[in-house]
Parts: sequence; structure tokens; C-alpha cells
Amino acid sequence: MRPRPPIPGRGILSGTGLIVTGLTATLLAMVFPLWSYADRSGTGPDVLDAQTVTTRFGPLSALDREFVTKVRLAGLWELPAGQQAQEKGTTQAVRTAGQHLVDGHVFLDDRVRDVASRLGLELPNEPNEQQRAWLGTLDAAQGATYDREFANILRLAHGKVFGVVAQVRASTRNTLVRQLAEDANATVLDHIKVLEATGYVDFDQLAHDMAAASTPPLTHSPAPPGPVTDPAPALPVTPSPSPSHPLPPPTSSPPPRAES
Repeated sequence: MRPRPPIPGRGILSGTGLIVTGLTATLLAMVFPLWSYADRSGTGPDVLDAQTVTTRFGPLSALDREFVTKVRLAGLWELPAGQQAQEKGTTQAVRTAGQHLVDGHVFLDDRVRDVASRLGLELPNEPNEQQRAWLGTLDAAQGATYDREFANILRLAHGKVFGVVAQVRASTRNTLVRQLAEDANATVLDHIKVLEATGYVDFDQLAHDMAAASTPPLTHSPAPPGPVTDPAPALPVTPSPSPSHPLPPPTSSPPPRAES
């Protein structure tokens, strides 16, 4: 049997198809690492090493620097929120939660300014846009509505940062950052408990909000260490003589009534 003659153009098309397929695969191989790490800054070993600098307290990663900034930012809005809750809260549980926020962030703000100074990191002096929006919501609320907004906004914010603190504590190689993470972990957990003890936290909505939120990438990681100016305290407040407060007793739905 005589072999069939090749169909005109088939070999050319097959070869072209192979070339196109090969180019597509190469392009995907080049693009995929960029996509996979673009939204997960600081998670890959290569990214970690590329953004880590050496200090006398141990390596300082981008995640470490981001964490130090977040501790400072937390104090810049939670301190005034805590002071406000002591004045506007309609129940003792809400006012006690406000006092915990003040005491905790006076302590943490002093700690983070010391750590940043020793590491040569510059800190922000104003809350970010999201935090200013939260403060605006609290400013506008009154009565039981204020109590509810205060408890839920602050509880959501603390829940989001809780995982970041744990990640930093588990992974940092810097002794100063590790100690700061331990202090932040204890403070954040105390605030979570005291906010929940107000009886106003909507756990169903909280679960949905936490599920919908994802950990943002490190888009504004502070610059590596360098000469910086020591920032002023977040707020000129005086903590209570005894920073330890017994948690108010847990409450159940419906939330407690406003005191007369």
C-alpha cells in the first residue's frame, strides 16, 4: 500500500500550534509566580529574604515592620475611642471596656515607640482612612446605638488583628518584635473579652464580616531602618492607677438596658 501524501498545510498548522502552545505555557509560567506572590507579600521564602534587613536584635522582615506600624495605628484610634466610651457609654460594661482600651493602648503605644526608636523605624502620627471612618461613626452615634456600634466596630477590628499578632509572634526572628507581639497578644485578647462582655457583640454578623474579609497584602511596608524622629504619644492621657480591671460579668441577648 502506497503511503498517503501529506495534506497540504497540516504540518505547518501542527507546527504553529506547538509553537503557540509552547509560548502560552512559557507566558503562564512567567505570570503565575507574579500573580501568586503579588497578593501574598512576605509569605514566600524568596520574598521574605528580599525584604528582610539585618539589625542587632535579629533579622527584621517586612511583616515585622508592618506589624510595628499596625500597633501604632491601633493606638491612634482606639485610645480616643476608649476615652469616648468612658463618657458616652450608657452601661458600666461599655465604660469598663473603654477603660481597658485606654490602659492597654497607653501601655502598647509606649512600647511600640520604644521598639521603633531602637530599630530606626518611622511611625505614623494619624489614624488611617478606615480608622477615621470608624471614629466618625462613633462620633455620630448616641445612646444604646453608640454602645452597639462601639462594641461591634472594636470587636471586628480586634478580631482582624488577632491573627496578625499570632503570625508575627510565631514567625519573627527579631527579639524586640517578638516581645512586642507578646504584649500585643495579651492586650488584644483582653480587649476582645471585655468587648464581648458588654453583651452588644453580634456574633452572627461578626462571623460573616470575618469570613468576607481577607488579610490584606503588605502594600505600605515601612522603609528599612534609618534615622527617625521619635513620635509623640498617641494621646496625652494618664492611665488609671491600677491598669488591671476585672472583666464585667458576661451578658446574654438582649443587650443590657441603658442605666437611668
